[in-house]
Amino acid sequence: MPYNVNLPFLPERTQKPRKTGMTMVMDKGISLRQAEDLMETGADYIDFIKLGFGTSVISKNVKEKVKLYQKNNIKVYVGGTLFEAFIIRDKFEDYIKFVNEMGLDSAEVSDGSITIDHEKKCEYINKLAKNYTVLSEVGSKEEGVIIHPARWIKMMQNELDAGSTKVIAEARESGTVGIFHKNGSAHTLLINRIVNKIKLENIIWETPQKSQQVYFLKLFGSNVNVGNIAVDDIIPLETLRIGLRGDTFFTFLPEKFKQTT
Repeated sequence: MPYNVNLPFLPERTQKPRKTGMTMVMDKGISLRQAEDLMETGADYIDFIKLGFGTSVISKNVKEKVKLYQKNNIKVYVGGTLFEAFIIRDKFEDYIKFVNEMGLDSAEVSDGSITIDHEKKCEYINKLAKNYTVLSEVGSKEEGVIIHPARWIKMMQNELDAGSTKVIAEARESGTVGIFHKNGSAHTLLINRIVNKIKLENIIWETPQKSQQVYFLKLFGSNVNVGNIAVDDIIPLETLRIGLRGDTFFTFLPEKFKQTT
Protein backbone atom coordinates (compact mmCIF):
# COMPACT_ATOMS: atom_id res chain seq x y z
CA MET A 1 0.00 0.00 0.00
CA PRO A 2 1.25 3.56 -0.67
CA TYR A 3 2.99 5.36 2.18
CA ASN A 4 3.39 9.11 2.63
CA VAL A 5 7.08 8.88 1.76
CA ASN A 6 9.23 6.42 -0.16
CA LEU A 7 11.60 5.10 2.49
CA PRO A 8 13.96 2.27 1.47
CA PHE A 9 14.30 -1.04 3.34
CA LEU A 10 10.81 -1.16 4.80
CA PRO A 11 9.65 -4.79 4.99
CA GLU A 12 7.05 -5.68 2.39
CA ARG A 13 3.59 -5.97 3.90
CA THR A 14 0.90 -8.26 2.55
CA GLN A 15 -2.24 -6.66 1.10
CA LYS A 16 -5.91 -7.40 1.75
CA PRO A 17 -7.32 -9.98 1.42
CA ARG A 18 -4.40 -11.41 3.39
CA LYS A 19 -3.58 -14.89 4.64
CA THR A 20 -0.55 -13.71 6.58
CA GLY A 21 0.19 -10.44 8.32
CA MET A 22 -3.39 -10.31 9.58
CA THR A 23 -4.53 -8.04 12.38
CA MET A 24 -7.55 -8.88 14.48
CA VAL A 25 -8.91 -5.89 16.41
CA MET A 26 -11.15 -5.94 19.46
CA ASP A 27 -14.12 -3.56 19.43
CA LYS A 28 -15.20 -3.37 23.06
CA GLY A 29 -18.30 -1.29 22.36
CA ILE A 30 -17.11 1.81 20.53
CA SER A 31 -19.73 4.13 19.08
CA LEU A 32 -20.73 4.24 15.43
CA ARG A 33 -18.96 7.58 15.09
CA GLN A 34 -15.79 6.08 16.58
CA ALA A 35 -16.14 3.15 14.18
CA GLU A 36 -16.30 5.58 11.26
CA ASP A 37 -13.11 7.27 12.50
CA LEU A 38 -11.52 3.84 12.91
CA MET A 39 -12.28 2.97 9.30
CA GLU A 40 -10.82 6.27 8.09
CA THR A 41 -7.52 5.70 9.89
CA GLY A 42 -7.07 1.95 10.05
CA ALA A 43 -9.27 0.00 7.62
CA ASP A 44 -6.33 -0.94 5.36
CA TYR A 45 -4.59 -2.64 8.27
CA ILE A 46 -7.51 -4.56 9.82
CA ASP A 47 -8.63 -8.02 8.67
CA PHE A 48 -10.96 -9.13 11.48
CA ILE A 49 -12.93 -7.19 14.07
CA LYS A 50 -14.15 -9.00 17.14
CA LEU A 51 -17.09 -7.48 18.97
CA GLY A 52 -15.47 -8.34 22.27
CA PHE A 53 -16.96 -10.79 24.76
CA GLY A 54 -20.67 -9.94 25.24
CA THR A 55 -20.57 -6.29 24.19
CA SER A 56 -22.70 -6.91 21.08
CA VAL A 57 -25.66 -7.74 23.33
CA ILE A 58 -25.77 -4.30 24.92
CA SER A 59 -23.99 -1.96 22.47
CA LYS A 60 -25.97 0.44 20.30
CA ASN A 61 -25.90 0.47 16.48
CA VAL A 62 -24.24 -2.95 16.24
CA LYS A 63 -25.79 -3.79 12.86
CA GLU A 64 -24.72 -0.44 11.44
CA LYS A 65 -21.16 -0.99 12.65
CA VAL A 66 -21.08 -4.48 11.16
CA LYS A 67 -22.15 -3.12 7.77
CA LEU A 68 -19.54 -0.36 7.99
CA TYR A 69 -16.76 -2.81 8.82
CA GLN A 70 -17.79 -5.24 6.10
CA LYS A 71 -17.95 -2.41 3.56
CA ASN A 72 -14.25 -1.95 4.31
CA ASN A 73 -13.48 -5.63 3.60
CA ILE A 74 -13.22 -6.61 7.26
CA LYS A 75 -14.75 -9.79 8.61
CA VAL A 76 -16.73 -9.33 11.83
CA TYR A 77 -17.68 -11.76 14.58
CA VAL A 78 -18.82 -11.77 18.19
CA GLY A 79 -16.42 -12.83 20.91
CA GLY A 80 -16.08 -16.46 21.91
CA THR A 81 -17.30 -15.69 25.41
CA LEU A 82 -20.71 -14.89 23.97
CA PHE A 83 -20.66 -18.14 21.99
CA GLU A 84 -19.99 -19.96 25.26
CA ALA A 85 -22.79 -18.05 27.00
CA PHE A 86 -25.22 -19.47 24.43
CA ILE A 87 -23.73 -22.98 24.60
CA ILE A 88 -23.87 -23.34 28.37
CA ARG A 89 -27.57 -22.45 28.14
CA ASP A 90 -28.05 -25.05 25.37
CA LYS A 91 -28.96 -22.30 22.87
CA PHE A 92 -26.74 -23.05 19.86
CA GLU A 93 -29.56 -22.45 17.37
CA ASP A 94 -30.33 -19.15 19.07
CA TYR A 95 -26.66 -18.23 18.68
CA ILE A 96 -26.90 -18.83 14.92
CA LYS A 97 -30.08 -16.76 14.83
CA PHE A 98 -28.35 -13.89 16.65
CA VAL A 99 -25.34 -14.05 14.30
CA ASN A 100 -27.69 -13.87 11.32
CA GLU A 101 -29.72 -11.01 12.79
CA MET A 102 -26.51 -9.02 13.30
CA GLY A 103 -25.52 -9.65 9.68
CA LEU A 104 -22.24 -11.30 10.65
CA ASP A 105 -20.16 -13.29 8.17
CA SER A 106 -17.83 -14.93 10.69
CA ALA A 107 -17.96 -16.79 14.00
CA GLU A 108 -15.63 -17.72 16.82
CA VAL A 109 -15.80 -21.04 18.63
CA SER A 110 -14.03 -21.18 21.97
CA ASP A 111 -14.04 -23.03 25.26
CA GLY A 112 -11.93 -20.71 27.39
CA SER A 113 -14.54 -20.14 30.10
CA ILE A 114 -16.47 -23.42 30.04
CA THR A 115 -15.55 -27.03 29.37
CA ILE A 116 -16.76 -28.38 26.02
CA ASP A 117 -15.93 -31.91 24.89
CA HIS A 118 -13.43 -31.43 22.08
CA GLU A 119 -15.33 -33.60 19.64
CA LYS A 120 -18.41 -31.50 20.34
CA LYS A 121 -16.42 -28.31 19.85
CA CYS A 122 -15.26 -29.60 16.45
CA GLU A 123 -18.89 -30.39 15.60
CA TYR A 124 -19.82 -26.76 16.28
CA ILE A 125 -16.92 -25.63 14.07
CA ASN A 126 -17.96 -27.97 11.28
CA LYS A 127 -21.59 -26.81 11.37
CA LEU A 128 -20.70 -23.13 11.38
CA ALA A 129 -18.02 -23.50 8.70
CA LYS A 130 -20.72 -24.39 6.17
CA ASN A 131 -22.00 -20.79 6.24
CA TYR A 132 -19.41 -18.63 8.02
CA THR A 133 -15.70 -17.97 8.23
CA VAL A 134 -14.81 -19.71 11.48
CA LEU A 135 -12.05 -18.83 13.89
CA SER A 136 -11.53 -21.17 16.83
CA GLU A 137 -9.67 -20.39 20.00
CA VAL A 138 -7.43 -22.78 21.89
CA GLY A 139 -6.40 -22.26 25.52
CA SER A 140 -8.01 -21.42 28.83
CA LYS A 141 -8.83 -17.93 30.09
CA GLU A 142 -8.07 -19.03 33.65
CA GLU A 143 -4.71 -18.19 35.17
CA GLY A 144 -2.72 -21.23 36.21
CA VAL A 145 -4.47 -23.63 33.83
CA ILE A 146 -1.68 -25.49 32.05
CA ILE A 147 -2.38 -27.30 28.78
CA HIS A 148 0.38 -29.64 27.61
CA PRO A 149 1.93 -28.52 24.29
CA ALA A 150 1.03 -31.84 22.64
CA ARG A 151 -2.62 -31.23 23.55
CA TRP A 152 -2.49 -27.65 22.22
CA ILE A 153 -1.16 -28.97 18.92
CA LYS A 154 -3.69 -31.78 18.65
CA MET A 155 -6.60 -29.44 19.38
CA MET A 156 -5.39 -26.85 16.90
CA GLN A 157 -4.98 -29.42 14.14
CA ASN A 158 -8.35 -31.04 14.83
CA GLU A 159 -10.07 -27.64 14.72
CA LEU A 160 -8.40 -26.71 11.44
CA ASP A 161 -9.47 -30.08 10.04
CA ALA A 162 -13.03 -29.40 11.26
CA GLY A 163 -13.22 -26.18 9.25
CA SER A 164 -11.54 -23.36 11.15
CA THR A 165 -9.91 -20.80 8.86
CA LYS A 166 -7.50 -19.81 11.62
CA VAL A 167 -6.86 -21.01 15.14
CA ILE A 168 -6.41 -18.35 17.80
CA ALA A 169 -3.79 -18.91 20.50
CA GLU A 170 -5.45 -17.67 23.69
CA ALA A 171 -3.90 -14.89 25.76
CA ARG A 172 -7.06 -13.12 26.90
CA GLU A 173 -7.49 -9.36 26.79
CA SER A 174 -4.88 -9.07 29.56
CA GLY A 175 -2.16 -11.13 27.85
CA THR A 176 -1.47 -13.08 31.03
CA VAL A 177 -2.76 -16.58 30.27
CA GLY A 178 -2.41 -19.26 27.59
CA ILE A 179 0.67 -18.54 25.45
CA PHE A 180 1.91 -16.05 28.06
CA HIS A 181 2.95 -16.38 31.66
CA LYS A 182 1.20 -14.48 34.45
CA ASN A 183 3.74 -11.65 34.12
CA GLY A 184 3.01 -11.28 30.39
CA SER A 185 6.22 -12.91 29.16
CA ALA A 186 6.01 -15.46 26.34
CA HIS A 187 5.66 -19.17 27.00
CA THR A 188 8.52 -19.85 24.57
CA LEU A 189 8.58 -23.64 24.85
CA LEU A 190 4.87 -23.87 24.06
CA ILE A 191 5.10 -21.42 21.15
CA ASN A 192 8.08 -23.21 19.60
CA ARG A 193 6.38 -26.59 19.92
CA ILE A 194 3.20 -25.26 18.28
CA VAL A 195 4.96 -23.79 15.22
CA ASN A 196 6.91 -26.99 14.72
CA LYS A 197 3.61 -28.73 13.96
CA ILE A 198 1.08 -26.08 12.90
CA LYS A 199 1.63 -23.80 9.90
CA LEU A 200 2.34 -20.27 11.05
CA GLU A 201 -0.14 -18.81 8.55
CA ASN A 202 -2.95 -20.76 10.24
CA ILE A 203 -2.41 -19.19 13.68
CA ILE A 204 -3.49 -15.84 15.11
CA TRP A 205 -1.52 -15.02 18.25
CA GLU A 206 -3.38 -12.90 20.79
CA THR A 207 -0.97 -10.08 21.66
CA PRO A 208 -2.74 -7.29 23.55
CA GLN A 209 0.48 -5.88 25.04
CA LYS A 210 3.06 -3.99 22.96
CA SER A 211 5.91 -6.12 24.29
CA GLN A 212 4.06 -9.22 23.09
CA GLN A 213 3.55 -7.76 19.62
CA VAL A 214 7.27 -6.97 19.47
CA TYR A 215 8.15 -10.51 20.56
CA PHE A 216 6.19 -12.15 17.74
CA LEU A 217 7.31 -9.63 15.10
CA LYS A 218 10.95 -10.25 15.97
CA LEU A 219 10.39 -14.01 16.10
CA PHE A 220 8.32 -14.49 12.94
CA GLY A 221 8.67 -11.28 10.93
CA SER A 222 6.46 -8.37 9.95
CA ASN A 223 3.73 -10.56 8.45
CA VAL A 224 2.81 -12.62 11.49
CA ASN A 225 -0.91 -12.83 12.38
CA VAL A 226 -1.76 -11.09 15.67
CA GLY A 227 -5.00 -10.41 17.49
CA ASN A 228 -6.76 -8.77 20.43
CA ILE A 229 -5.31 -5.46 19.26
CA ALA A 230 -6.88 -2.39 20.83
CA VAL A 231 -8.57 0.17 18.56
CA ASP A 232 -5.98 2.82 19.46
CA ASP A 233 -3.06 0.46 18.75
CA ILE A 234 -3.69 -0.31 15.06
CA ILE A 235 -1.45 2.38 13.58
CA PRO A 236 1.23 1.95 16.29
CA LEU A 237 1.22 -1.81 15.55
CA GLU A 238 1.67 -1.17 11.84
CA THR A 239 4.73 1.00 12.56
CA LEU A 240 6.12 -1.89 14.62
CA ARG A 241 5.50 -4.20 11.65
CA ILE A 242 7.64 -2.07 9.32
CA GLY A 243 10.38 -1.03 11.73
CA LEU A 244 9.32 2.57 12.28
CA ARG A 245 9.13 2.40 16.05
CA GLY A 246 11.98 2.07 18.49
CA ASP A 247 11.22 -1.51 19.53
CA THR A 248 11.71 -2.89 15.98
CA PHE A 249 13.81 -0.09 14.50
CA PHE A 250 16.77 -2.33 13.57
CA THR A 251 14.85 -5.59 13.19
CA PHE A 252 14.20 -5.37 9.45
CA LEU A 253 17.17 -3.24 8.35
CA PRO A 254 20.09 -4.73 6.39
CA GLU A 255 23.10 -5.64 8.54
CA LYS A 256 25.16 -2.69 7.25
CA PHE A 257 22.77 -0.27 8.99
CA LYS A 258 22.68 -2.03 12.32
CA GLN A 259 24.51 -0.34 15.16
CA THR A 260 25.98 -1.90 18.26
CA THR A 261 25.94 -0.19 21.61
